[in-house]
Amino acid sequence: MNINWKILTGIAILLAIVIVGGIFLFREGTISLPEPKPNLADINNVVEANNQFALDYYSKLKDKDGDNIFFSPFSISSAFVMTYEGAKGQTAEEIRSVFYFPESSNLRRTEYTTIFDEINKGDKKYKLSSANALWAQEDYQFLKDYFDSVEKYYGGKATNLDFKKDPEGSRVTINNWVENQTNDKIKDLIPSGIIKTMTKLVLTNAIYFKGEWVKQFSKNDTKEENFRTNKNGTVKTQMMQRTDDEAIFNYAENSNLQILETPYSGEELSILLLLPKGDNLEKLESLLSTKKLSEWRKDLEEQRVKVFIPKFKFETKYFMADDLKAMGMPIAFSDSADFSGMTGKRDLKINEAIHQAFVEVNEEGTEAAAATAVVMRPVGGAAGPQKEPKIPVFRADHPFIFLIQQKNTGNILFIGRVVNPNL
Repeated sequence: MNINWKILTGIAILLAIVIVGGIFLFREGTISLPEPKPNLADINNVVEANNQFALDYYSKLKDKDGDNIFFSPFSISSAFVMTYEGAKGQTAEEIRSVFYFPESSNLRRTEYTTIFDEINKGDKKYKLSSANALWAQEDYQFLKDYFDSVEKYYGGKATNLDFKKDPEGSRVTINNWVENQTNDKIKDLIPSGIIKTMTKLVLTNAIYFKGEWVKQFSKNDTKEENFRTNKNGTVKTQMMQRTDDEAIFNYAENSNLQILETPYSGEELSILLLLPKGDNLEKLESLLSTKKLSEWRKDLEEQRVKVFIPKFKFETKYFMADDLKAMGMPIAFSDSADFSGMTGKRDLKINEAIHQAFVEVNEEGTEAAAATAVVMRPVGGAAGPQKEPKIPVFRADHPFIFLIQQKNTGNILFIGRVVNPNL
């Protein structure tokens, strides 16, 4: 075999030039490797924490009155994880116990960063975004490390305002930011009178979602039907329906409830509806737990279902201070609070925590939004297979629970119940 050494030498020189040139361009930043995609299997700690808080707060709200419920546990947790970053001692321990935050800073920060990146990623077939922001009194001394950490791990950039001279103008600025982040669905999050001259810091989160059903409902099939609000009450409501051959959904049932899951376009998010049998919402609520949710999700099987779901649209607003104190974090709202991680001194406490949410479910899909504000001021201030399977009927004509979740992780972004779809 004759070897042409000149050709081989030329090829070797050319390869060397390409390799050396590539290394140089990479070091200079001209060539960059693609960012690794977040590993959603490694966010279990934060997902479990968020979901447990979701059910805890749902339980707190359902014991207060019999109205519709709707909130975003992820929005609330996001606002408070930024608050937690500045808490120390018993104050931090109480916040962590209520929100189940991982004790490890690296674990908590990494997992939240991964979830935020997933929520805000581009090229989606649905709209989903979440944003954080801090609003600080311009002449008050905060620790740079605190603001840097919140911005780095949670995207919460600090903006200076002058609460002292213009509390009302500052309130409007924050509310306008919330409106912009929620497609104008959350208006006037912070009511007049909450922001005062002594306010030093406001921490905010906003989340927005709009998605179309993979299997949409026809408006021509929507009919007025009865909805039983309780044993003695009935209202007329617009009932959507899918009973055709293409009505294939994830479905399961047991002696206590029927479970229906229907995905949104892209099939990364879905709504999970929990319909109690025997109109016994109280029994279903007593069974609700993260363990049960996991079991029910595993029971789901794709099958044909005759589905009847009411259209509904409503807003909620919760002033959370008393609820959070009762749930186990009173110190954060007291003069004994320790938020020295924010300022280097024990000079701040939480004055109020506000959450507002909006949801609309119709034939095309779902639109939902929520926002949370944590307002801080100085301490001292104020069955087996059958031969002929029967097609199940999922008729949501009485109170039910619903969750909007990330399918691959089960992370609950929104949770609520419908007692009266006309409210």
